[in-house]
Amino acid sequence: MPPAPAASAVNALMQELPARVLHRDRELIILDKPAGLAVHPGPSGGLSLEAALDALRFEMRTAPSLAHRLDRDTSGCLVLARRRSALRRLNALFAAGEIEKTYWAVVVGSPKAASGVVELALRKLNRKDGWKMVADPSGQSAVTRWRLLGQGDGMSWLECKPQTGRTHQVRVHCAALGCPILGDPVYGAPGKEPHRSDRPLHLHARAVSIPYVERAPPVTAAAPVPAHMRAALVACGWRDEGGRS
Repeated sequence: MPPAPAASAVNALMQELPARVLHRDRELIILDKPAGLAVHPGPSGGLSLEAALDALRFEMRTAPSLAHRLDRDTSGCLVLARRRSALRRLNALFAAGEIEKTYWAVVVGSPKAASGVVELALRKLNRKDGWKMVADPSGQSAVTRWRLLGQGDGMSWLECKPQTGRTHQVRVHCAALGCPILGDPVYGAPGKEPHRSDRPLHLHARAVSIPYVERAPPVTAAAPVPAHMRAALVACGWRDEGGRS
């Protein structure tokens, strides 16, 4: 059994989480997950979001549940269900592809067009040194719509809207465009990055739109740009939260 995270680390995270809530109602919460935080504890243990979800109970008797997941190093909008009925509803919406997720990625190089669609089936490849997702026609269907938002200093700023929810989908699809995400240790190209190669992953779950109630406006939220992505986005033309979005 992996070691439990230190109580001090869990307490610090519990103090931080309420201020990172982007939306809350009686059914769901949309949280701005920080980069570097796993949503589930890994095989080696360590701090995870699950260990601190009790901080997001608010007036409810139980802690919320994860309706989906983000990679450890991906920041931004993460959806939580506050009731079992809400979890069932959200699971159905995610499975049907009715929840719109918008990611911002800073990638190395430049795509050959201003927008497009990547349709590239993926499967998990297990290796002695770990696992990764690889393109395979016999794998699970994976589709990502993307468009170019800006460029500069050898980098491009892409908006990606995954139409399916495969593991590492946006990361693999950006690499398939010939433009791996800046700081990606698995699918990236550290030797080709225009700056240092030890940067954190520059992938941010920027926004989410959830048609939770039929014939009612969707529940929406947008997560602010994390500090580690600001310089690269500015180089690509981003002008702060009051500017281009």
